[in-house]
Amino acid sequence: MEYFGLQSQIRKNNTNSVLILIMFPVIFAVLTWLFFFFFLMTQNHNAEYGEQQINLIQSVDHDFLYTIPWITIGVIIWFTIAWFSHSAMIKKATGSKPLSRIENPRVYNLVENLCISRGMTMPQINIIEDDSLNAFASGLDAKTYTVSLSRGIINKLDDHELEAVIAHELTHIRNRDVRLLIISIVFVGIFAFISEALFRSIRFGSLGRGKKGSAGAAVLIGIVLALVGYLIASLFRFALSRKREYLADAGSAELTRNPLALASALRKISIDPTIEAVQRKDVAQMFIENPQIGNKKISVSSLFSTHPPIEERIKLLEQY
Repeated sequence: MEYFGLQSQIRKNNTNSVLILIMFPVIFAVLTWLFFFFFLMTQNHNAEYGEQQINLIQSVDHDFLYTIPWITIGVIIWFTIAWFSHSAMIKKATGSKPLSRIENPRVYNLVENLCISRGMTMPQINIIEDDSLNAFASGLDAKTYTVSLSRGIINKLDDHELEAVIAHELTHIRNRDVRLLIISIVFVGIFAFISEALFRSIRFGSLGRGKKGSAGAAVLIGIVLALVGYLIASLFRFALSRKREYLADAGSAELTRNPLALASALRKISIDPTIEAVQRKDVAQMFIENPQIGNKKISVSSLFSTHPPIEERIKLLEQY
């Protein structure tokens, strides 16, 4: 397996980050326009066909142009809050907490040696109090870059295996994978939030009085379009997540010069990757192996898998 080079991967991920920043608002705007189109179409069914089409488009454009500035402001506020609070959100979602050098100098020595060898700034090191084996990297810049390790992976891997796992996570940081993934998670969260809010409005019957039919139509159309947006955003996110794992495996092999150590570590991780504290699917994809799958063999389309098959990753590492 050939590693494509750090600088080329950084440039590619930076480009993808910009594309995501552009793509998600565009998708959101298109779905907003379609919402007004379908909703107003249900309200104008009594008009003559030709007149109906002209008036419909005019009404849709009017409502869209009136609404889009407010939607844009809402998206910017959402993104800003998520940008500055992502570290706290991830810690809460994973149950991770800082690991001190005094508590575990072994881990600090492994991380420091790898960082020194590549001139990297030392990331923060967190620990997840779980006996299962897993790890992930997170952060948007040098001040927030973090490598989080489970108690199990620290205790159950030897130095070479643990070094390889840490190198894998440092590669995510070097390649800017963590920034790209967090940006995509933020935007996917917008569609998930809208879908959940609309479902709640149906569940609690808050469709309004006197205009219950119109409100119901609006909610149903909104749910369908929000789910479409969520599906599109999720598919893009899944594709990013799968590819980045192969590249981080290759980066680990390059850093340590020991691909078989990571292959051995992945084999042990595959036995018990489950982290009970991790309930959110978007956060789960940040780990070296999906922490929600347990020991089950889930047969689903690879299109919806956040991680490539771990057996395939091991096979590629053994071919170095």
